[in-house]
Amino acid sequence: MINEHLLNPKSIVVVGGSDNVNSPGGKVLKNLIDGGYKGNLYVVNMKQDSVQGIKAFPDATALPQVDLAIIAIAAKFCPETVDILAKQKGTRAFIILSAGFSEENAEGAKLEKHIVETINSVNGCLIGPNCVGFLNSNYNGIFTTPIPKLDPKGVDFASGSGATAVFIMEASMPKGLTFASVYSVGNSAQMGVEEVVKYWDENYDPANGSKVKLLYVENISKPAMLLKHASSLIRKGCRIAAIKSGGSEAGSRAASSHTGALASSDVAVDALFRKAGIVRCHSREELATVASIFMHKELKGKNIAIITHAGGPAVMLTDALSKGGLEIPHIEGEKAKQLLEKLFPGSSVANPIDFLATGNAQQLGAIIDACENDFDNVDAMAVIFGSPGLFPVYDVYDLLDEKMKTCKKPIFPILPSIINVKDEIAHFLAKGRINFPDEVVFGNALCKVYHTCAPAPENVQLPDIDKATIRNIIDSTENGYLSPEKVQKLLDAAGIPRAGEAVVSSKEDAVAAASKLGYPVVMKVVGPVHKSDVGGVVLNVKNAETVAAEFERMIKIKDTTAILLQPMLSGVELFAGAKFEDKFGHMVLCGLGGIFIEVLKDVNAGLAPLTKVEAEYMIKNLKGYGIIKGARGQEPVNEQILTEIVVRISALLVAAPEIFEMDLNPLLGKKDKVVAVDARIRIEK
Repeated sequence: MINEHLLNPKSIVVVGGSDNVNSPGGKVLKNLIDGGYKGNLYVVNMKQDSVQGIKAFPDATALPQVDLAIIAIAAKFCPETVDILAKQKGTRAFIILSAGFSEENAEGAKLEKHIVETINSVNGCLIGPNCVGFLNSNYNGIFTTPIPKLDPKGVDFASGSGATAVFIMEASMPKGLTFASVYSVGNSAQMGVEEVVKYWDENYDPANGSKVKLLYVENISKPAMLLKHASSLIRKGCRIAAIKSGGSEAGSRAASSHTGALASSDVAVDALFRKAGIVRCHSREELATVASIFMHKELKGKNIAIITHAGGPAVMLTDALSKGGLEIPHIEGEKAKQLLEKLFPGSSVANPIDFLATGNAQQLGAIIDACENDFDNVDAMAVIFGSPGLFPVYDVYDLLDEKMKTCKKPIFPILPSIINVKDEIAHFLAKGRINFPDEVVFGNALCKVYHTCAPAPENVQLPDIDKATIRNIIDSTENGYLSPEKVQKLLDAAGIPRAGEAVVSSKEDAVAAASKLGYPVVMKVVGPVHKSDVGGVVLNVKNAETVAAEFERMIKIKDTTAILLQPMLSGVELFAGAKFEDKFGHMVLCGLGGIFIEVLKDVNAGLAPLTKVEAEYMIKNLKGYGIIKGARGQEPVNEQILTEIVVRISALLVAAPEIFEMDLNPLLGKKDKVVAVDARIRIEK
């Protein structure tokens, strides 16, 4: 895995290096030379004695001992070259740029497997194959451009796609972002993004290392590893943003239950990122903007002062922040009047603070000082300052830089005039500053950063449940859907409240059970998956005659094995459930129930085990949360009980990981109780 030979090699060989700088082997060699690599640099080229002024050897056997090999030759020649380097030349780090491996065909996969086994046998490190390479402040081991400004306290970046890594760097560099390292993991033959995050966590240096990590992943093959080490890094003070692409295909998978239809692998990714504290992004521009926000002081509250000399951008930023749940507080009072006196007539300090197109550096300084010291309802400042091209604005940007050094509140510079004041912005960025050229992209990203949850605790305290009974039921059950009796016992053992019920197989038992439960009752078929679709649900049955008649009708419905009777209850229809997602483990879901789950799909998910805080977040962030709170004077749902049910489902899954799917639909919620009315549990051992 990642070692010193990769990070700081004393010697590098480019196998396949050439004078053709339009080829990977030639370009990576040029990047190493242009980057001023200070170690011993060699080339393997069977046709030349010297390549780009560097001594060349005809084959790997002729080389001296070498720490790192960057390989850019045909895939079929790579295994033999790796064998020689690993076993004869002491090489312990490899970057294989070449394609033609597992991404192409079975024969390529065999070559890749051989290479990994060889490198593992000497405890070596492999980046790739099929990647653009690796770079840090020690050397430029990539065959692409541009090369970003490298700084140990810049951004650490790991990407599963080489081209996308290039495009993300291109989106980041004009903003002023610097990079500490870039890992293009390619096929992830030995090491993927998850292993890179693990290395970052286990070797984190809070004094000298990067505090900002960016990820681009197309496949999360080790979610538990990513969750553990990403959340650990964030607890240590790092901040992580990631793009996970390719989520749309999973949503089309057919499933036999509401939970299965709603719980796709992309939902699991959302749940994992939220549990870890990762900010999920959906575009290169958004990722670069979130990273830029991370490089500033942390936003501690939701109140933003917008300081501007242009009205339109301030209005658009106000809209973006307000829609995203941040506040633009009204500024008034004596201190506000004193500030207004320092500005030109026609200015406004109400917030946005508009000091007009003629506003100058001195006035901007006064506004920032007032927001920093006088206005307690301001947590951060967004400063919009461009230019119509009439005069230079160096003094404004110099003042902005000084205020960003001295103010305790974060200041976010939005400098939109990337042509008119190109030179001034370059001057500002040269000071180590970052620009947000688009106010709406910035506003949306700031909202996303602010609302991202802190990582869940590593060790979750779950409620006490009857694990012995649960295990007895699971161990004595075959795969498939549990009988209603076993479902009832599992719910009782987990402490999940449910409606009283009886399962009957004769008309006489149905009448007796209805009398015992108390009229009116609900009757449902046992067996068919979607009961209402086959006429297998009858509501508000009020007497014994109707019970008897409906029993005789319903027992004849295809696949029906018995009839379930429950008291007729009322309340808000809710939903809770669970689904096992391959590699991710169990997802717990909750939302509005009944028909609303099919029509609105208003559901939130979390990865088990869940804390109470996570369950509360899932409930409060439902689009239909207003119904749960009690909309238009309706009776609210007891959120405390609903939260407890979600947490207890999580505890049940930990005790019974064989549960593959679980539906509590509906739960009926009122201000004093929430009970499960209908429940289905499927076991897969």
